[in-house]
Amino acid sequence: MEITPLTVLATIALGLLVTFTGGIVYLTFAEWRDRRRRDRDRKMTAKGKK
Repeated sequence: MEITPLTVLATIALGLLVTFTGGIVYLTFAEWRDRRRRDRDRKMTAKGKK
């Protein structure tokens, strides 16, 4: 099998696509988790003030 520059570029592009997609998924999940935690803390604080 011969490795051509086009094959190398396609492999790099696929690797970058997977890396960026994984990063976006991770950041979305982290924001969702943090939002849930903030909402839970806000509710607990509101219950304590009553």
